[in-house]
Amino acid sequence: MPSETKSAVRKLRCAVYTRKSSEEGLDMEFNSLDAQRDACEAYVASQRAEGWVLVPDRYDDGGLSGATLERPALKRLLKDVGAGLIDIVVVYKIDRLSRSLTDFSKLVETFEANDVTFVSVTQSFNTTTSMGRLTLNILLSFAQFEREVIGERIRDKFAASRRKGMWMGGNVPLGYRVENRKLIVHEEEAATVRMIFQRFLQSGSATTLARTLTAEGLRRKNGKAFDKGLLYKLLSNRVYIGEAVHKGASYPGEHKAIISRDLWDKVRSIIAEDPRKRAGHCRRQTPALLRGLIFAPNGYAMTPAHTRKKGRLYRYYVTTSVQKLGPETCTVRRLPAAEIEGAVIDQVREMLCQPEMIVKTWAAFREQGDGANEAEIRERLFEFNSLWDELFPAEQARIIQLLVQRIDVSPEGVSIRLRTDGIKSLVAELQTRRELGRAA
Repeated sequence: MPSETKSAVRKLRCAVYTRKSSEEGLDMEFNSLDAQRDACEAYVASQRAEGWVLVPDRYDDGGLSGATLERPALKRLLKDVGAGLIDIVVVYKIDRLSRSLTDFSKLVETFEANDVTFVSVTQSFNTTTSMGRLTLNILLSFAQFEREVIGERIRDKFAASRRKGMWMGGNVPLGYRVENRKLIVHEEEAATVRMIFQRFLQSGSATTLARTLTAEGLRRKNGKAFDKGLLYKLLSNRVYIGEAVHKGASYPGEHKAIISRDLWDKVRSIIAEDPRKRAGHCRRQTPALLRGLIFAPNGYAMTPAHTRKKGRLYRYYVTTSVQKLGPETCTVRRLPAAEIEGAVIDQVREMLCQPEMIVKTWAAFREQGDGANEAEIRERLFEFNSLWDELFPAEQARIIQLLVQRIDVSPEGVSIRLRTDGIKSLVAELQTRRELGRAA
């Protein structure tokens, strides 16, 4: 009898690849990745007669999108394909491998270059035939269309949510924290934001304000120093007046405003001014440290004035009665600005450290029920004294305006009257900055 020969079936090594876009449910005992793998392994088992066998490695990407190829398990799979360790790649559906037509074409080219077949369990076709490749491209085109439709739907939902004033994530602005996906006012940071708006309104210069905040040790949420660009961004952020912005349009927000509309409008009017004019205005305004505070012996105010000689600027404080009524109206006609400002600053710094002023300030705190003690007030005032020389002129002018009620000049000397409530405000401000510095 003629003998029958049976040709040996070549073993085809099969690698199962699974993917799930979200992490939801991955911690369950039997999840979506397990379900995909079971279906793929059952299909491989049904092809055992054709020599199909599973490779021991698992290629599972959980919580990763199919929009890119940057997936750890997929990279391992492609590495093993290139090393000749795999003959067939098995997936539950083609979109598990990729949702991008361009990326999928690259994968198919890689598979074909290494004589690897691609098989989808639920969409039966073989990429080694022209009909299989046509079917693959048709199915993949629909997968990419579905991904683009989902993207459009998400963008539309995002825009609709912003129109309703909802917070949709991103960097949390200074002055707020996020709770249950809503912006909640962070009181300490909100105080800093209000202070920045107020001080910009006074100085009109983001450059000067940034330098002052840096000198005082004030920092952003991430611990970095404020700079001019960031301050302009902060001063232009409509979230601070309770609005939500999407693609240039603003809508009433769900969150509370930190800045009043009046303050916002004043700051925006300054920013809208020509930067060169604003810089010149700041330079003219900053040196007048005692503007509105200093008075001559006859009771008339003394106003800033200046002259130029041989290119040098000479500043003075001139009695208004002398300008309007003549030099005989006052014994003190004009004073060199630098000298009188230096004398006032020295006297103010000395007065702030006197025991009676510390006690007086402490009494003002106690009357309003604030918890500051005498030692803390003394420490803050001495701290301010050492900080003064590091302040920029605009900030020095602001503090003098806060502390001094009136300056009376006579031939015998200078008399200064301080504001107790101003000293109290300064101490509270220093304490707040100290706490914010510690938190940063």
